[in-house]
Amino acid sequence: MAKRQRSHELKKLMAAMLTVGLLACQAPVADNPPLDPTNPSSPSPAPNTGSPTPTASPSASPEEAPAETAELSVYWLKSAEEKLALAPSKLTPKQSSAPPEEQLKEALERLLQGPANADVASGIPEGTKLNTLEMKEDGVYIDISKEFTVGGGSAAMQGRLGQLIYTVSSLNPKESVWISVDGEPLTVLGGEGLVVSQPMTRQEFQTEFSL
Repeated sequence: MAKRQRSHELKKLMAAMLTVGLLACQAPVADNPPLDPTNPSSPSPAPNTGSPTPTASPSASPEEAPAETAELSVYWLKSAEEKLALAPSKLTPKQSSAPPEEQLKEALERLLQGPANADVASGIPEGTKLNTLEMKEDGVYIDISKEFTVGGGSAAMQGRLGQLIYTVSSLNPKESVWISVDGEPLTVLGGEGLVVSQPMTRQEFQTEFSL
């Protein structure tokens, strides 16, 4: 019963994202991300020649880390096997010589605009703004507006948190991310009380959350 309810919630979430306007955005994005973020260049399975059929790699989800490639990317959400999966979209900075801090600011601003392609969605509420971003020795510190914490069930909350963490750590997959909301450290997200440790890393996100 719990699995059926979660599946129903995921379907409702994706339907809402596609109809309420989270996909509406004018800014361009890179080519659509592959269905399997863990291996973007993987070829199609070979035809059956009588040999044992290799097991297909499962679609990546936040608890199964998308490709750990250190390149500036924006992370969206897609529906995969009745789950929400993180889908990276490579972002070419406006200035290739810009320092990493400026590149991450550009990626986050792009993330907060929402996706332009209909095959991906975002769990981040409209109106969410980036207040500050600063790179320090112990990680990247970001402060965002309170809209980030508004609305959505546990799946939506986990999805938006994953989008934020993976985008901020796209230049360094092992980066520590410190998150605050209008100046206050983010410790609990949403009415269902998702506990957010500080700092948060991709590994910790994969361990603590699953959609």
